[in-house]
Amino acid sequence: MPRRDDAVFYQLYNQQPGVAEADYERDVRQTFLRWADPPLPLPDKASGPVNMVPREGRRFQTAAALPAWLKEADIDFYVGEFKRTGFRGGLNWYRNIDRNWELLAPFAGAKVTVPALYIAGDRDVVLAFPGMDQAIANMANDVPQLRGKIILPGCGHRTQQERASEVNAAMIDFLRQL
Repeated sequence: MPRRDDAVFYQLYNQQPGVAEADYERDVRQTFLRWADPPLPLPDKASGPVNMVPREGRRFQTAAALPAWLKEADIDFYVGEFKRTGFRGGLNWYRNIDRNWELLAPFAGAKVTVPALYIAGDRDVVLAFPGMDQAIANMANDVPQLRGKIILPGCGHRTQQERASEVNAAMIDFLRQL
């Protein structure tokens, strides 16, 4: 984990056009290999801020081997597409965060009133973000028709890829109960 003064929050790192693109596009294959399987253990509140990026980039080390859920053919496909299109489109989502907050302000405090199911992996770094433990514990307050919360052990951020059969089974079971 980089020291606080040597690092920035990943969303801020992605803000300045051209910076993250230069980092990620320098070697697209290595970028995807770095993102393949985040290291354990996940950060906790005691270890400092979550998802910090060294100011010079390169968030994760390259995976020693691809995780079982990710194949070389998948990496080849992603690499080909991102070499063709670049990362700017995806990064622009981060660059529009303030505008998204403005556009969604009228919905602050609104409840999700349709039936819902929450699925996440216990290795998803988002779960280590400050306040997420309380947000998940209190989710039913904002989602009154929450039908379940499933935290998949040993699963990271790409839940539907990493645990496709379990996610599909949970979704089918959820839909059958509607």
